[in-house]
Amino acid sequence: MTDTTDQPTDQSPDLRESVRRSYAAAAVQVTEGGTACCGSDCNTTAGAAPDIDENFGATLYTHADRDALPAEAVAASLGCGNPMAVADLRDGERVLDLGSGGGIDVLLSARRVGPTGKAYGLDMTDEMLALALANQKKAGATNVEFLKGTIEAIPLPAATVDVVISNCVINLSTDKPAVFAEAFRVLAPGGRVGVLDVVADDTLTPEQRAERGDYVGCIAGALSFAEYRRGLEAAGFTGVEITPTHAVADGLHSAVVRATKPTTTAGAPASDA
Repeated sequence: MTDTTDQPTDQSPDLRESVRRSYAAAAVQVTEGGTACCGSDCNTTAGAAPDIDENFGATLYTHADRDALPAEAVAASLGCGNPMAVADLRDGERVLDLGSGGGIDVLLSARRVGPTGKAYGLDMTDEMLALALANQKKAGATNVEFLKGTIEAIPLPAATVDVVISNCVINLSTDKPAVFAEAFRVLAPGGRVGVLDVVADDTLTPEQRAERGDYVGCIAGALSFAEYRRGLEAAGFTGVEITPTHAVADGLHSAVVRATKPTTTAGAPASDA
């Protein structure tokens, strides 16, 4: 089967812009008092109330987590799970959320790592960043920093963070090898990845994935289980575990993805990678 991890196409800039426009619109919708949505059944008609796909969004968080945050952060949740149940964050750790959106996972991470830790959020969408900053102010979070940029070119130095999290965003990238390489670069030696993403059965071709949902809806861009594993291992990660949690479409699943950056690589300190 074709390995889609190596297939950025001429459509990549158009796909990225489609993703950016969709998430900008979601941020505006939340700012105006609505609720964002994601998924293959999401109604994106202007002015219409979103169709809620319970495979995505705030319903996947505990009541305690939702109640601890500004309503706008919860309303902007577009993920396929709860990274707090995956990443096992500890006091004093530095964590980076790839595609941080309205900030729900960054703000929850900031609470988990405490005042001696730090939570970074990275997003390419001005509207989402504005919403996240407003939510940070409402939450009174001081150990948080939001960054503008893409997950394929993370604007942080090497070995900056201990944990990389992400919630249903990597599937949206048109250059996943770059995402995996950048996550590896910014992690400190021994650092770990704990993300949630949409992953396809190995039997589904890219064309079959596209038949089940579009790219912006978090479906068409999904890697298969084998492709995801190969991509992480090619970037240098070890201990890769990919565990499906629930179906989001026929043959596609929300999955927990864990991996570790070795303490040393190729006989040299991992921080030199």
